[in-house]
Amino acid sequence: MAYMITDDCVNCGGCAEICQNQAIIETEDSTYIDPDKCTECVGIHSSSLCIPSCAFAAIKPDPDHQETREELLAKFKKLHPHETPKG
Repeated sequence: MAYMITDDCVNCGGCAEICQNQAIIETEDSTYIDPDKCTECVGIHSSSLCIPSCAFAAIKPDPDHQETREELLAKFKKLHPHETPKG
């Protein structure tokens, strides 16, 4: 399942800096997660990096984008075709 950013976000940018999939998009007045790029850090790390980076608990699972680990890993491989998955 991809993640989403709730209205609790203060647009600090901390999560966007650590997202290795470049799934977290910052605009002038909001921050959001592109579900086509969010792998929950599958393939990159053993657990998600964005959730613990948010001091405002504004990152939550997106119920509209439920995916299995296998689907998330396939998405990682598509985004990073020349990298070996980790985690």
